[in-house]
Amino acid sequence: MNTTITYEFPLNERIRVFIRLEQLFQQFSHFLTGETVADKRAAINALLDIMTIFRRNDLKSEILKELDRHANVLNKIAHNQGVDTQKLEELLSKLTQTSKKLYATSGKIGSQVMESDLFQSIAQRSSIPGGTCSFDLPEFHYWLEQDEATRLKDLEHWSSPFSDIRTAMDLILNFIRNCCSPTEEIAEAGFFQFSLDGNQSHQMLKISVDKSIHCFAEISGGKHRCTIRFMVPSADNKRPTQSPDDIPFTLTRCQF
Repeated sequence: MNTTITYEFPLNERIRVFIRLEQLFQQFSHFLTGETVADKRAAINALLDIMTIFRRNDLKSEILKELDRHANVLNKIAHNQGVDTQKLEELLSKLTQTSKKLYATSGKIGSQVMESDLFQSIAQRSSIPGGTCSFDLPEFHYWLEQDEATRLKDLEHWSSPFSDIRTAMDLILNFIRNCCSPTEEIAEAGFFQFSLDGNQSHQMLKISVDKSIHCFAEISGGKHRCTIRFMVPSADNKRPTQSPDDIPFTLTRCQF
């Protein structure tokens, strides 16, 4: 059983978008396996949010750059002492295969989903609060009442254009999260401030706190200096306040 709560803070816009997409993909996968109408509606909503992010960002080129960069780093350390060469070769193989699949993908990722008249209708009405009710979209209502196999087949088809890019993002985020070791720190009176080495390429911060500590981590800053405040939630709907206690936590400065 996990006894800590981990907070992640991206240090650039690219990683910020990746983490948002990761959360949406996880939500989609969770609701995809649910068999109720509410589950399928939630899966559709998550997929619509994923498509919105892809429309606003040139993620394919960003991810390909990241995959190439990670492959170069791994090739440089391949002959270092203590490196597990078999594991490293497996990782390089995954990176290469994923890159090839993305390079082979033509056009804007996800654009073909809108070739479905039904999905296009759902997307157009989704901007209106409650706009996909049965009287607004009877075709969607009909689809929601179909058997699970039919709904699952359509959802898997609509989400399939994103499968390779999801695999790529999972690889990248996994590398970043696990590339560095955490340090034990103390936030005196709930406050901790530190600088980042400008010569290192930091991607995100990970702050882990024991669940028994009644506060949450509020993180701010950028690629040079960061601040962590441990805040105590209010029981009477007032603003949280900074903890007066010294808070032990682990800090990971994720690079790669």
